[in-house]
Amino acid sequence: MNPIERALGILLLLTGGKLVPATVLAERFQVSLRTIYRDIDRLIALGVPVDAARGAEGGYRLASGYLQPPVALTRNETAALLAAMALVRASRTVPLAADLASAEQKLLASLPKNVHGLFKQAERIVGIEPIPADIFHSGTKAEPTGDWQQALDGFMAGILESRRVRFEHVNPSRETVKAHDVEPRGVLFDRDLWYLAGRCVDTDLVKVYRADRVRNLEISGLFFRPDREFSIQSLLGGVWLSRAMRRWEQDEQIAKILITPRQAQKLGADWYYRHAVFTPAKDGRVLISIPSTARTRILPLVRWLGPGAELIGPEGLRAELARELAELAAVYWDGRDLDRPA
Repeated sequence: MNPIERALGILLLLTGGKLVPATVLAERFQVSLRTIYRDIDRLIALGVPVDAARGAEGGYRLASGYLQPPVALTRNETAALLAAMALVRASRTVPLAADLASAEQKLLASLPKNVHGLFKQAERIVGIEPIPADIFHSGTKAEPTGDWQQALDGFMAGILESRRVRFEHVNPSRETVKAHDVEPRGVLFDRDLWYLAGRCVDTDLVKVYRADRVRNLEISGLFFRPDREFSIQSLLGGVWLSRAMRRWEQDEQIAKILITPRQAQKLGADWYYRHAVFTPAKDGRVLISIPSTARTRILPLVRWLGPGAELIGPEGLRAELARELAELAAVYWDGRDLDRPA
């Protein structure tokens, strides 16, 4: 009997749920105890969850639930699963990507052979259009990195193990890096980006962090009791962004823009700006307050809004916009068909 046949035989003997002593295995396969120990180590290295108990009544057995009955899927169910997997692959970064790949291989091995062809033809049958770049909202596009995958995988492991995580979060607008100690709660995917939601230990608030801005994430040795009342669904629909904006208003400078009611209605439908503060102004216009003074965010917004929008502050951005508009006016006003404004 070769080592592979013996390992398979050991695997079958350990499926009964009872502890099987190493001496029984050695006698059954006519090998030494040292050989049985090596075989068990080989099974564990391959990912087989072998439980070991020491002592006179000890031995080995498979972890409960490791071997499952065959998966019986209809052809339509297989096609639905195929579409779901294609959607996941369209995301450039997914939680526990390596584990997802191995799980897919195990699932494929458990399916009837007559549906294997569907999985092999996945790319030919199902196509997912990548989410296009959002060139209006700067900073909403990010390229996958090792740090991004590490943050996503580590955060998910923290959720599964109920252990805190520590990491550094980069704030590009402030050009700062801040350390965080967080109890992971969940992850969410929005506009081609992954976000990490967890209770900040320092503030006792559930905060949301962009995964691509997280660096050096480590899983702590500190365990926590999961909040059974929490659901990531409570943060969807832009709820997380609205809460974040209220916090940013306390820490960031505020840009103020006077806009027309029609422009306010347009921005009220935007995924980002609809969470800003809209206040009626005396002249019938609307004052929108945005917790950011980044020129790459505010100036493109005012240019896009066009006539009827007036940047009130900060003064430095207002002066920069005035210079830019003056330069544009010098190009477009030729003095022949239109009167140049005073």
